[in-house]
Amino acid sequence: MADASVIGTQSPIEAVVFDVGGVLIDWNPRYLYRKLFRDDRAMEHFLTEVCSPDWNEQADAGRPTAEITAELCRRHPDMQPLIESYYTRFSEMMKGSIDGTVELVDRLHTQGLPLYVLSNFSAETFPLARQRFGFFDRFAGMVISGVEGMKKPDRRIYDLLIERFALPPARTLFVDDRPDNTEAARAAGWQALHFTSAAQLAADFRVLGLLGADSRPGGT
Repeated sequence: MADASVIGTQSPIEAVVFDVGGVLIDWNPRYLYRKLFRDDRAMEHFLTEVCSPDWNEQADAGRPTAEITAELCRRHPDMQPLIESYYTRFSEMMKGSIDGTVELVDRLHTQGLPLYVLSNFSAETFPLARQRFGFFDRFAGMVISGVEGMKKPDRRIYDLLIERFALPPARTLFVDDRPDNTEAARAAGWQALHFTSAAQLAADFRVLGLLGADSRPGGT
C-alpha cells in the first residue's frame, strides 16, 4: 500500500521523477555472473566481498571505472578477469525494461505530465542504458549521479534536480526502489513512493489522481 503520509495529504503532483535501476530497468549483476560462476555461493561471496555494492557505488559517485577496477584487481589479482568483466560486460547485467513501469511512464507522458530521471549510475555506463532503451525519450530531463559527482541519498542531488528544472519540491513526486532514497526525497520536501512493483505503483498513482481508475499496467 502507498504511504499514508504521502497519499491524500500533500499538494497536487506537477512532475514525477523516476529512479532507473530496479524501477525502469531490471538490472542485476547476477544476470552476468551466473554465466561466469558455476557455484551460487561463490558468486554471492564475490558480489558481496569483492565487486560489492559499495565498490560499484564509487563509480556511481563519479570515480572512473578503470581506476576502481585497477585498485580492486591489485587487491584480488587472482580474480582479475572476473573483476574486469563487471564494467566491460555491464550491458549483460541489464535484463530489460520493467515493462509495467514503462507503460506508466508512457501514460503519464501522453497526459502531458513532466517526467524526470534521478539515478545513481556511472557516467560511463549510463550511455549504454540510454542508447538501448527508447523510453528515456519520454523524460524532460535527467540527473545522473556519476555525471554530477554526488549520489542519492545525498540531499544535494535532490536540490540540484529541483533547481536545474525549476520544479516545486512539494509538488514533485519521486519513485525509487530504495527506502533510504525515498526518505531522503521526503526530507528534501518532495513527495515520494517506495517502488515494489509496477502494479502497486499504478495503484498508488490512481490514489494520487495521476491515472484513471481503469489504467493498469498491461490493461486497457
